[in-house]
Amino acid sequence: MTERAASRTAILVCQGRAVADGRLGVGRFSDPVATSLLTEEERAQVERARAGVVPKGFGDRIAYEFLVATAEVLAARTIAIDEAVRDTVNPQLVILGAGLDARAWRMPELAGVSAFEVDHPASQAEKRERLGEHAPVADVHFVPVDFGKDSLGAALTAAGHDESGPTTWIWEGVVNYLTPEEVAETVTEVAKRSAPGSRLIVTYPTRDLLYRYGLRAFSALLSVAAGDSPLAGEPQRSSWTPAAMAALLSEHGFTVTSDRDLYSIALEAGVDGKRRAGRVVVAHRG
Repeated sequence: MTERAASRTAILVCQGRAVADGRLGVGRFSDPVATSLLTEEERAQVERARAGVVPKGFGDRIAYEFLVATAEVLAARTIAIDEAVRDTVNPQLVILGAGLDARAWRMPELAGVSAFEVDHPASQAEKRERLGEHAPVADVHFVPVDFGKDSLGAALTAAGHDESGPTTWIWEGVVNYLTPEEVAETVTEVAKRSAPGSRLIVTYPTRDLLYRYGLRAFSALLSVAAGDSPLAGEPQRSSWTPAAMAALLSEHGFTVTSDRDLYSIALEAGVDGKRRAGRVVVAHRG
């Protein structure tokens, strides 16, 4: 990551949501803000994917297929998280590893909610530039945190987060890049700042070797074809079973109320039912 640059993964996620908007999970998924957060070149890639015209060149074809597949995963994942947020709207929302997430700008249910976006300072600096004059629905607080150096708790306190009030936490697309120890450390910090009524929404990877090897192969093809891959340098460092995740959350005072796989969520929402790994867990702090 350069001094002022959003991560490649954050851009890919934003592109995936832009491709899916109005096309996948209609009625349950919508992200009209995503496109406006992209550069002209990034939007051009989105438009090609939305048009459904498969490129002839090998490199362009690989990039196209990767973006289309990403859109399918993101539609299902976003549906599950958004509906969990709407189910119980707490006065505070914390998004860990926010990237180019647009929930605080696109979800009317968040009006009046204090939304804390936690991310690397470089990513946040570029996001704020990309947002331009977009006015948020929520009361947004940017919380710059370098997780290798800074204290999450101290940063949230400085930003005005009230640990005595209920909070909804979103931890999306991050756990797979952390070791089990790093995941446990973050859950510990979240639990300290979760008053009764708080909710934790986490996406996490399962042990699916076929999917993992397929993803590596796709990433390698993309690197060869396009000279770069959004997944390069971001290996998966942990995988979890539902039982192991539930045990970790229970140890820190959370009770799992829902734990679903992305495949079944996608099928239910009418999104293409191709193989996809990962789960979304929702836990409550009583």
